[in-house]
Amino acid sequence: MANYDELLVSIRNANPIEILIDSYVSLKRRGRVYVCNCPFHSERTPSFTVFPDTQSFYCFGCGSGGDVITFVMKSENLDFWEAVKFLAEKSNIEIPEYNRKNSDSKQKRNRIYEMNRIAANFFYNNMVHGADKSGLKYFYDRKLSPQTIKKYGLGYSPDSWNELTNLLTSKGYSENEIVEAWLGGRSQKTGKIFDMFRKRVMFPIIDLRGNIIGFGGRVLDDSKPKYLNTSATPVFDKGSNLFSLNFAKNSDNKKLILCEGYMDVIAVNQAGFENVVATLGTAITPAQARIMSHYAEEVIIAYDSDDAGQNATQKAIRHFTDVGVQTRILRMENAKDPDEYIKKFGKDRFRKLIDSSDNANNFMLDKCENGLDISTEAGKIEFLNRVAKFISGMKSPIEREVYISRTAKKYDFPADVLKTHIENLVRKNTYTERKKNWNAVKLQTVSAKDDINPESVKFRKESQAEEVIICYLIQQPEELQTVTAEAPPDIFVTQFNKKVYISLIDAIKSNENFSVSILNSVFSTDEMGKIIGMTARNRELSINHEVFAECTAVLKNHTGNDDSISDDDLRNMYNAKKN
Repeated sequence: MANYDELLVSIRNANPIEILIDSYVSLKRRGRVYVCNCPFHSERTPSFTVFPDTQSFYCFGCGSGGDVITFVMKSENLDFWEAVKFLAEKSNIEIPEYNRKNSDSKQKRNRIYEMNRIAANFFYNNMVHGADKSGLKYFYDRKLSPQTIKKYGLGYSPDSWNELTNLLTSKGYSENEIVEAWLGGRSQKTGKIFDMFRKRVMFPIIDLRGNIIGFGGRVLDDSKPKYLNTSATPVFDKGSNLFSLNFAKNSDNKKLILCEGYMDVIAVNQAGFENVVATLGTAITPAQARIMSHYAEEVIIAYDSDDAGQNATQKAIRHFTDVGVQTRILRMENAKDPDEYIKKFGKDRFRKLIDSSDNANNFMLDKCENGLDISTEAGKIEFLNRVAKFISGMKSPIEREVYISRTAKKYDFPADVLKTHIENLVRKNTYTERKKNWNAVKLQTVSAKDDINPESVKFRKESQAEEVIICYLIQQPEELQTVTAEAPPDIFVTQFNKKVYISLIDAIKSNENFSVSILNSVFSTDEMGKIIGMTARNRELSINHEVFAECTAVLKNHTGNDDSISDDDLRNMYNAKKN
């Protein structure tokens, strides 16, 4: 590659945005664009839009936006250069070495990955070769094979306060680094660090690229807490990761089995079901449901059969409904969890159990009976009210009709009465939802908070004029000389838009094949979302020179105090970040 910009152009050209995003989510064509439910926030109506002509995406719901590199950064939790490398390897493009320093954040992440790898090897070797064999005995008692133990990198943390932390410091890692990686804690009394995991069987948590990002540790006695999981670190967020997804993603099956804990997942995987995952010590989050929707069209929930597991099942169903994933429920009799079921009845019975699993709607309707005596009038009325409320939330009229008929037959109740009640609830829900959306729009219009460009709230008219000028320049980069002569950067009022405008000017001057995505290395993913949002909102408007001149006049007539930083300072910031 002749230079940095040519490299990025080649990578973007080799990875058309509509093809790459379609490999993560299911895109539907709508005229000149593609749409889908946003992979970055939960929604039922598609607001995520892909624009092939500009090779960009924008979500009109949450404001995420950018190009193919931005999408990979957000989807894979990578920084800019990690995303560039990811796409380059995908398209067999060689990346030359550049004389640039890694960012502090990237260095920090890499060192945590290295510490986690050292810790995982330490836990494994201690379990196999250490004097205390209680960890190894625990896994063998749970019927795990040596192959499975190696596959998951299982281990055991010794009953020591500083064996791991001493090992890490001997390898050049500072105490602060060890604490930040959550492999050590610091005593409030003495200030000394200690091993965070002690006398626990250890479960490494691995991301989709094979990095060890954290650990789960389980005690072997009755001490508390029973499970200890890595807290938030620069490389780990338990609400945005799934245990064993690194294996499940390779399955050809478009179904995922969702279990409650580490051992359930490992037992199911050992029985031959690669497509199994678990959350990390908490109830499933919307982010985890969205991640699973990238890999599965259907999720089979195999939570424990106790009350806590059943309550968690109901919450999980709602999250999967929000991201458009079909859900079925595994009903296990004479076993509290998948691990116990497989040990008692074998993998073939477990496979039959999966094949016969019930859909989530039947599960939720049956739950409507809980705590009620439906042989009484009061019990029947409350039950039917619960059923009506649940069915009225179904979007499809056909689906509602099916479950009205099922309920009427099962409980010997007139279907037409139930249907009338549900239709009234549907109309009420529709009205309430429209009113809520309208109030949200009014609130956003009147008092919108803009974290990216906070000055836009104070200078609303000027900010809108600036956005139109920016879009005019993006649409007609060949008019650069005329545009900058009539609208020099110093007339801009808000600092963020001024930085965008100056960055655009420099990018157009230095790139023959200009694209907004060139700014990706300059601005954060949230900032790129804001920039792409400008173009997305104005793409159907006819911004001619007359409109441009009117917006320029708005800025020139602005009388407010302008305490923004100088053009030279902004240009220096741009060049420093680019290099």
